[in-house]
Amino acid sequence: MAIVAPPSKFGKVGRPVLAWAVGLMFFFPIFWMILTSFKTDADAVKPEFLFVFKPTLENYLNMTENYDYWRFAKNSVITAVAATLFTLFIGIPCAYAMAFNPSRATKDVLMWMLSTKMLPAAAVLYPMTFLTKSLGLFDTHFLVILVLSLINLPIVVWMLFTYFKEIPKDIIEAGQMDGVNTWGEFKEILVPLAWGGIVSTALLCFIFCWNEAYWTVRLTTTDAATLSKLIEGNRAPEGLFFGRLSAVSAAAVGPIIILGWFCQKQLVQGLTFGAVK
Repeated sequence: MAIVAPPSKFGKVGRPVLAWAVGLMFFFPIFWMILTSFKTDADAVKPEFLFVFKPTLENYLNMTENYDYWRFAKNSVITAVAATLFTLFIGIPCAYAMAFNPSRATKDVLMWMLSTKMLPAAAVLYPMTFLTKSLGLFDTHFLVILVLSLINLPIVVWMLFTYFKEIPKDIIEAGQMDGVNTWGEFKEILVPLAWGGIVSTALLCFIFCWNEAYWTVRLTTTDAATLSKLIEGNRAPEGLFFGRLSAVSAAAVGPIIILGWFCQKQLVQGLTFGAVK
């Protein structure tokens, strides 16, 4: 019988301390952003008001009254939700076909899809801008949704493909022998067995769509502008308005942080699923 060594003193004390230190290191920028959001633009750059200052809601009031925060927030919700649903609509059948009906080119297709993530976005910015303006799609929800979907489709397909590969193919074949059609396989077999994977993939896709800044800033002006555009707008030739910038940033990342906090179990599962293999 194997003898299990008792945990060392470092394991009892050092690991929790190290975990807390790493956690605080990642949390500190968020804490500092929220702290700065309650300072005026003048106080935010003064060393004497680093920690001791008179809190104010001026930045948040200015954000909602003068910067039309809710319109930008609504655009972010619309584009992120629609892009996530559209990506899943395309990605689920694609991953299903490659997982249960693979061909010789399946691995090549997966690698090609993943390689598109390595393309520098700046390399296609000018042709993308010229093309969308020529087609009258510039600064529209349709364009932002389409771009976000195409950006996240490779990741979604890869994650769903990994989940679907964990489902025994014998279950699908048994359903086919019982006369279940393709829609029945999706509804009665695939979705119930892979529901956790689909949800975690949807959550990650939504977070990626919400956080996307490069394309949403450069392909929008006013009508379809998201919160990323609002954040980018808080700069002037005089410099950055750190108080207002921090307030807008806190209001932009706040909803996604709350979502990630409540769905952290699903997110971790989605990121680590299949890691043992």
